[in-house]
Amino acid sequence: MDGQTETEVTVIGGLDQVSAADWDACACPEIADGGRTCDPFTTHRFLKALEDSGSVGHGTGWQPCHILARRDGELIGVMPCYAKSHSQGEYIFDHNWALFYENAGGRYYPKFQTSVPFTPATGRRFLTKPGEEAFAISALARGAMQLARQNQVSGLHITFCTDAEAEAGKAIGLLHRTGRQFHWYNRDYADFDGFLADLSSRKRKNIRKERRSANAFGGTIHKFTGGDIRPEHWDAFWCFYQDTGARKWGSPYLTRDFFNRAQDSLRDDILLILCEREGRWVAGAMNFIGRDCLYGRYWGCIEHHDCLHFEVCYYRAIDYAIAHGLGRVEAGAQGTHKLARGYLPCTINSLHWIADPGFRDAIARYLDAERDMVGEEIEVMTAYGPFRKVKGEDDDREID
Repeated sequence: MDGQTETEVTVIGGLDQVSAADWDACACPEIADGGRTCDPFTTHRFLKALEDSGSVGHGTGWQPCHILARRDGELIGVMPCYAKSHSQGEYIFDHNWALFYENAGGRYYPKFQTSVPFTPATGRRFLTKPGEEAFAISALARGAMQLARQNQVSGLHITFCTDAEAEAGKAIGLLHRTGRQFHWYNRDYADFDGFLADLSSRKRKNIRKERRSANAFGGTIHKFTGGDIRPEHWDAFWCFYQDTGARKWGSPYLTRDFFNRAQDSLRDDILLILCEREGRWVAGAMNFIGRDCLYGRYWGCIEHHDCLHFEVCYYRAIDYAIAHGLGRVEAGAQGTHKLARGYLPCTINSLHWIADPGFRDAIARYLDAERDMVGEEIEVMTAYGPFRKVKGEDDDREID
């Protein structure tokens, strides 16, 4: 791509075209010390499980077109990228952008999406070898924009990127968008009661009431990870996942085979919390384990029990994070109800390249106003959060 620096940027149609070792040397170099990945979502094993299971690829609207950057033949950077024919499974919503552009006579799809499919978790999107960050990020960004131009797509969207990547993207002219999620932060709590002690009296009492109600569902709550996860657990969880998918977005994004592949290659990355009642599994949540974060991903049930969702998805996740010294819990997209349960609002980032100059200007103005709104919303929600404002003092203000 640049003869003076002997850099080559190429596109591959699937993870089977690059070795796991080469990809992961860029995606998760931190495992060199023998520890966990920062998050498992950009690893070769996770993205390839999506491809091999048919969760992405032909007929899904997520066509892999991953970008690789090499210097002197050595792979120094990679970027997970997909050609999209819709905006489903992204969690940073641009449906109104598509409607506006198409009403004006444009063609919004296909577009290019640099993200982890179906996964609203912040992480690196410009995946580079240590020491090559600045050079490789520039090469990947230029390569991605060139790919978008060559294919005459409406835009390139880099979602759930890190704060540092957002700053780097702005510096090269990409549009910056912010949004909001709710995360729980570990303040060196010794146990769940230590966390509760930080809350206002009213919130503390409400959480204890919810936990009592949930744990009176008439069964037992189990935690499984690694070798303790068995195929029958996936059979049960598949039923839960289908139920939630049918109610929320019409059809599940992940295929049944993805969970088979999770059993083979991802079980050490996964925490399953399953509820057993009268000899059968009735509810459960699937989490992914990162180096310093537990990522809540999916919940489902075949029986409804009061507050069981809060217990399994939020409170048991907090229990696990405290017990294993994790710094935070990311509980997925949206959900202002998480605020009352100790999860605080935080900013999420995305970057956007828009091909049409007029459309780009309109989006830029929209994003300026949206960033101000998101910032004000986070400030207000934080002020009305569940934590005591002064040590020894309770504040029981409520927010809808």
